[in-house]
Amino acid sequence: MCWIIAGSLASNLPALTPDRMFGDNMVIQREMPVPVWGKAKPDSTVTVTFAGKTVEGKTNEDGAWKVSLPELPASSEGRDLVIKSGEHSVTLSNVLVGEVWLGSGQSNMAGKVSSYSRNDPTLAKLVDQAPYPNLRIKLKDWHEADADTANQCSALLFAFGERLQRELGVPVGLFFGAVGGTPSGSWIPLETYETSDKCKADIASFAKTWDPAKAQKNYETQLTKWEQEIEAATAAGRKPRGRRPRAPVNPGEMTRDGKIGGLFARYIKPAKGFAIRGVLWDQGESGTGILGLNQHTAMSELFRGWRELWGQGDFPFIFVQKPSGESCAFSKDNPMNREAGEFSDLPKTIVQNGSTRFLYTRLMKDNKNAWMVPSSDLGGKIHPVNKWAYGNRAGEVALQKIYQIKGVQAYGPIYQSHKVDGSTVTVTFSETGSGLTLAHSDNLQGFSLAGEGGQWFWAEAKITGENTVTVTCPSVPSPKHVRFAYAVNRHWANLFNKEGLPALAFTSESL
Repeated sequence: MCWIIAGSLASNLPALTPDRMFGDNMVIQREMPVPVWGKAKPDSTVTVTFAGKTVEGKTNEDGAWKVSLPELPASSEGRDLVIKSGEHSVTLSNVLVGEVWLGSGQSNMAGKVSSYSRNDPTLAKLVDQAPYPNLRIKLKDWHEADADTANQCSALLFAFGERLQRELGVPVGLFFGAVGGTPSGSWIPLETYETSDKCKADIASFAKTWDPAKAQKNYETQLTKWEQEIEAATAAGRKPRGRRPRAPVNPGEMTRDGKIGGLFARYIKPAKGFAIRGVLWDQGESGTGILGLNQHTAMSELFRGWRELWGQGDFPFIFVQKPSGESCAFSKDNPMNREAGEFSDLPKTIVQNGSTRFLYTRLMKDNKNAWMVPSSDLGGKIHPVNKWAYGNRAGEVALQKIYQIKGVQAYGPIYQSHKVDGSTVTVTFSETGSGLTLAHSDNLQGFSLAGEGGQWFWAEAKITGENTVTVTCPSVPSPKHVRFAYAVNRHWANLFNKEGLPALAFTSESL
């Protein structure tokens, strides 16, 4: 960044200051107006010139100014962006035009390349091949992606951005704000939460069954047990373990440290309005952190709140499915699937713990321009080792759904509809690619049926067309609902499309 001050001292530098989002080596978003803002002397004129375009604006009484560059095509040519006000001038050099993405969430977004590349050979190879002149990363400042800056970037976001830059052939800019172990309630804008009818409805419904006296009694019991354990450990010369239990809170309040919207205010709000293509999100293990608030509601309102505050319309939200992994893959020959689980026999006992996994599929269905990154076949654990695979799959989602690149298939079969005909249920799928197929067994596994009584039974299923499966069960002569892979651990579910992507879990009760 070059400062030029004619006839004044360096101490006057703050007389013209672009916001900290702007700097040398940055990427600005192509094909949409690009706001640029900062501070200058009150009641002065500010001009911004870039790529032969000049725009002008006035500062207000506090010295704040904001102008908007017109839409520009992508360009890998490093050019100067010049900001002037009176005798003051600031030049931002090596500025490119392309695609800009923001990453946010908890530890799986916060985890850096340097932490994962030692166990992720594909990610390590990407770092070894640096620098990437057309991939830019904002840490404190904007940088070209070389080995050092790549290692400081979010591993997930870096893998995502590298895939986009390689496929699209245009510059890509990345910046991120993420904190490990944090709930979505810390990331939803406070003003969104306080005015949300959906959040209020969740809290009111929960409060009807909330027993504060019981909660207080449970807390006191836990506190007494914790104090006894601390006393025993101290007496034995051991280091005490475990956190002091938290006192109960009221419905609608945070159950964890921090404030509702606190992390949004700290990490995201300062970038509000910076032109972006969209957001890549990875969070969910820590839930909402707000007593009585459902994660589906919280995330839906987070999408809405960020978009409204950004003032850029319904920009894309791409979010990673939770829980991570816990499924077999079509084949481990694909490096994306090297950490996937092994195929297993169908459990004898019907499994019904898939509400969390299905919640993320519902987010995609219930929110405009929101796209889930299917993760069941990418390897599990709370912190999946194969971060390149997660970023690469997220890139495929963007390429298929946001950029609409032909020939890219990011999804396996997705439930579209079902029809009951006597004792037979026919399920129709979208995202079937070249057609449906099964793997690892001659039998299609993972479907279950329920009748009016609501009891679920494993069912027999057969592929009957390029996009249909018929499902029957002798124990359910009059079926009402159908499910597939409705479980956290779904290693036994083996429906795929011929591109090798697993079918998404579903239950027709919620569709």
